[in-house]
Amino acid sequence: MISSDDVPRPEPGAGQLLVRVKAAGVGNWDALIREGTVQLQPLPLILGAELSGIVEDIGADVSGFNVGDQVYGATNAQFTGAYAEYAVPLARMIAPKPKSLGFVEAASAPIVAVTAWQMLFDYARVTRGQTALILGAAGNVGAYAVQLASDAGVHVIAVAGAAHRQYLTMLGAERVVDYTTECVEDAVSGVDVVIDTVGGEAQHRALRVLKRGGILVSAVSLVPEPLQEQYGVRATYFYVDVTNARLNTISELFDTGKLVTDVGTVLPLDKASLAHEMLGGAPHRRGKIVLSIA
Repeated sequence: MISSDDVPRPEPGAGQLLVRVKAAGVGNWDALIREGTVQLQPLPLILGAELSGIVEDIGADVSGFNVGDQVYGATNAQFTGAYAEYAVPLARMIAPKPKSLGFVEAASAPIVAVTAWQMLFDYARVTRGQTALILGAAGNVGAYAVQLASDAGVHVIAVAGAAHRQYLTMLGAERVVDYTTECVEDAVSGVDVVIDTVGGEAQHRALRVLKRGGILVSAVSLVPEPLQEQYGVRATYFYVDVTNARLNTISELFDTGKLVTDVGTVLPLDKASLAHEMLGGAPHRRGKIVLSIA
């Protein structure tokens, strides 16, 4: 259950910043913690992994930040603490906010954009001229993967519902496969890379479209070794590692117009429960759900 409570303003410890939160992104990780699927710290806790805001104070052993800086990023290794008026994120997971983005847009981006970056460049190591199949391409991670891959000169095949075809084409997809009417393995073959943001049966079917020696990178689930061997492919599963350096790279891409955000529903902090109902399937706009914090 999510409830709103008054708690003392936190003090930044070593390696932390005190940030007056202006907006917090709402993501699937938050729902896993709320449901108890992921248990990294005892209850009660403050949900929220992504934030943007203004530096109010600086803890010991922190350099490179000043009071008044506008920042964005992730909170900590547990990905908690952002649904609040004040948060104490680790400085190493925070960076100056992109100049081209407002606070709401900035809060929608850090973890999902860094996840897409790592999938493509740290794990798949894509190169110009390769072909990448992106599962869940209209989702928050998938849409960034489409943009980043296209900008890198990769041929992008996006898997999504037909309603998102125009949007994904605008982001850089050369082809959109409608998973509701087409079998991916019948429509596509011989791709170099699969970017998996879906998991399950879609992940297993996507193994069949990889060329031998190709790689599937998942932010959702592992691919069993026997399946990798059966198809002669590689697969990896990882947790995102949000760092100052990666955030600075993402910021530059926003500020040079190579990335765009997709903010969906914006709600006040006291509507966090409604935001989680939307995560669970209640109607909402495509794009990232964000809490705007007064």
